[in-house]
Amino acid sequence: MSKVYLTGAGPGDLELMTLKSVRVIKEADIIIYDKLANPEILKMAKESCVFKFVGKEFGKHLIPQDEINEIIYQAALKHENVVRLKGGDPFVFGRGGEEALYLKDRGIKFEIIPGITSSISVPAYAGIPVTNRGYTCSFRVVTGHEAPNKKDSQINWESFIADETIVFLMGIHNIKLISKKLIKIGKPSSTPCAVISRGTTKEQKVVVGTLEDIVEKAKDIPTPAIIVVGEVVKLREDLKWFEE
Repeated sequence: MSKVYLTGAGPGDLELMTLKSVRVIKEADIIIYDKLANPEILKMAKESCVFKFVGKEFGKHLIPQDEINEIIYQAALKHENVVRLKGGDPFVFGRGGEEALYLKDRGIKFEIIPGITSSISVPAYAGIPVTNRGYTCSFRVVTGHEAPNKKDSQINWESFIADETIVFLMGIHNIKLISKKLIKIGKPSSTPCAVISRGTTKEQKVVVGTLEDIVEKAKDIPTPAIIVVGEVVKLREDLKWFEE
């Protein structure tokens, strides 16, 4: 009987993949993969494995999510071991929940293989702990793909005034709106902020500033990138181990 493995590929560094994710990739009959997954991962697959790219780019969804759901389902009808490979973790803004529900409704067995999410690993590789005693005891992960001025926003912006670390994923294209919104709700314009591009890989690039100047400082940074807001950004100067 066929099974779909909704698999997290981690943030980019191959050594941050889980043993389980590597095993199912090596056993896969077909791999349906995203743009964010490290392409080197595909070299782990067996020679007979089929590859199907369903990646998305900002402002240009090559294949709508509804079609991706159906592609996964149809693959499960033809192949025994199906790997749906996603960058990061499939349940952290990865639409993995939607895909799992689609498969469940059609009687397809599935398994979730978590991946190390970029929300904690990328800041760590930049020398920024998302929590640190004396700075903050909590952090939140927020989608940056939803524009802050969206009328039906699901984001409770007014709650962001708390002194905690905020990590925005997929937010580089909305960074100007995000910084303005945070200042508007009461965050000091001097709040430390970092933008980390292609984190955990040899192309990693980090820009540090404040809510007031981060837009200008990060204007040329390549994607994918995450945004970290909070006092813990100050620790980077002492903890930037990866670049050194």
